[in-house]
Amino acid sequence: MTERAAASPAEATSADPDAAVRAAAGRTRAAAVTALLALITLGLAWELWLAPLRPGGSWWALKVLPLTLPLAGLLKHRLYTYRWMSLLVWPYVAEGLVRGLNDAGLSATLAWAQTGLCVLLFAASAAHVRLRLRAARARQAAAPAAEPSAGAAP
Repeated sequence: MTERAAASPAEATSADPDAAVRAAAGRTRAAAVTALLALITLGLAWELWLAPLRPGGSWWALKVLPLTLPLAGLLKHRLYTYRWMSLLVWPYVAEGLVRGLNDAGLSATLAWAQTGLCVLLFAASAAHVRLRLRAARARQAAAPAAEPSAGAAP
């Protein structure tokens, strides 16, 4: 018995268009979750150890608490969470820009890193939403054409 070798990724995506969408959505999800976790870690390290506003740490570290709220939704693939996450990052972008332009030394570097992570998080969230909505529209458009109407006579 001869077995056929496993299909290449190109053959798999041509056979199953949803596989390509799932793969791309998986990449955007991974980028969003990674950026969010890095943003939380950066915010805590920045305000507690690396360059706090006051020596010994700052209560400003609590700014990362809102970032922990969407983490469960991102991990559970909730499209609504990706949508509002793309709006949540903008105050952090604003803080990063203000502190990046006005602070000096390590604090400015951390501010620019925060801004970059926020832009990455926004781009990954927006791309994820677009991919999933486009796939849903394609499935919805294909579904009525694939199913014959139940009440039609032969």
